[in-house]
Amino acid sequence: MDFKIEKKDKYTEIQVMVDKLDTHIAPSLKSELVLIAGNGEKNIILDLSNARYCDSSGLSAILVANRLCKNANGVFVLSGLQTAVERLITISQLDTVLNIADDMVQAEEMLNKELDKE
Repeated sequence: MDFKIEKKDKYTEIQVMVDKLDTHIAPSLKSELVLIAGNGEKNIILDLSNARYCDSSGLSAILVANRLCKNANGVFVLSGLQTAVERLITISQLDTVLNIADDMVQAEEMLNKELDKE
């Protein structure tokens, strides 16, 4: 299993279980994201604490998740970035666009804070 999906009270948590978010994993992650959004879920936390590597297709999947949540007036939070993945996101200047949390506790707090604004 490449990722674990858990439906919580206010959001769906997707935990990537492999150490590389690349062309082998990203397409199936994208289709899961579309299914989750299609089921009416608009708040997603993507936990990448197991992923030590990410390529452009992985970034694309992250952006799909962000767009799906935004289009549904929901909240997307990225959590648990490893150094190499964080560097890629910073170089791509996506750190200015995405909600990024250090861990799941902070991600949940960030999501709740965003939801309270609505």
